[in-house]
Amino acid sequence: MKYDDILHRCFRCGYCKLTDDYEDFNCPPYRKYRFESFSPGGRMWLIRAWQQGDIQITERFQKILYSCTMCANCVEHCIFPFSDDLANIFIAAREAVTEEGIIPPTVRDYLKSIHAYGNPYKEPAELRGAWADGSPVPVYDGHEYLLYIGCVGSYDERGQLIARAVANILCKIDVTFGILGEEEICDGNEVRALGETWLFDRLARKNIERFKARNIKKIITLDPHAYNTFAGDYKNLGADIEVHHYTQILADRMDSLIPSLKECTATVTYHDPCYLGRHNGLYEEPRSILAALPGITLVDMASNRRNALCCGGGGGNFFSDVLGGGRESPAKIRIDQALDTGARIIAVACPQCAKMLEDAIKAEDREDRLEVADIAEIIERCLG
Repeated sequence: MKYDDILHRCFRCGYCKLTDDYEDFNCPPYRKYRFESFSPGGRMWLIRAWQQGDIQITERFQKILYSCTMCANCVEHCIFPFSDDLANIFIAAREAVTEEGIIPPTVRDYLKSIHAYGNPYKEPAELRGAWADGSPVPVYDGHEYLLYIGCVGSYDERGQLIARAVANILCKIDVTFGILGEEEICDGNEVRALGETWLFDRLARKNIERFKARNIKKIITLDPHAYNTFAGDYKNLGADIEVHHYTQILADRMDSLIPSLKECTATVTYHDPCYLGRHNGLYEEPRSILAALPGITLVDMASNRRNALCCGGGGGNFFSDVLGGGRESPAKIRIDQALDTGARIIAVACPQCAKMLEDAIKAEDREDRLEVADIAEIIERCLG
């Protein structure tokens, strides 16, 4: 397995599962289960033991391996020189397990759906652009930007609302963009995170060919997961594209929006998506947008930016649910952290985070105290 020469160098000091101030555990699987085997260090030791033939691929081993949300908290807080490789080590282990053909049923079903349907919802491609029906959003035809929506924004009801809000705001600030509609295909970020390298490579190369054929040079993504793989993996495969998350575009053009905004009084806290924040260092753009909105009071949760707790949906868990729910699930802990700020709205910039946190609020019956709203949806409220 790739990275075999690194596995033995971890001696489980434990910094990987903490925040900067060492006040709390910040690794989602460890925080939920409190077994060392679910920590990054414990996972490293188990992978090494498997590679050496000391243990087999059991159901328990699969759960430990696939419950990791790839949130990169361990990457931020590991004190050793190999810290940048930690998430990639866990992906490489999943690749090796996939090659053995022994993966959790929900992971298998997700990958089969992507292979057969091009999306995890098993919906036809013809419906991929249905979220834009009745709106002035055009199909891409030489526009300055492609607005890439992704599977969640295309098919999930909550994601579709966010997609429409983002598209409406981009139109408002005169960004020239189009969408691919039914020609759009999965970006593959979660496919790669789950270890199916062959399928990821197929999706990535197909997307790159499509971008090249349409002379698409600039892409705005709705989802941080798509941003992550386009800006990193695709460029490593030779893609000649300039990639932006929609919050980067809005942050740069807020001056053109401000004259149209009315006061929208609310106390808001912002949840940092892992694939926008820790993976790509985009912390301030979303906050600058919220801070510019009249009437909005922005307060940070105690765990924020590089110390933000993952919602639990990353690394494919949004679809596979290997990490699972329960009172100690990351999403439920995160809404408690949001409530501690006194905020009435938890702002997000990721459709997966929106769904995870909204479901947790409903499960905990906290809908009278806290709501989830995407940044674009909050701007729409201020526009009236």
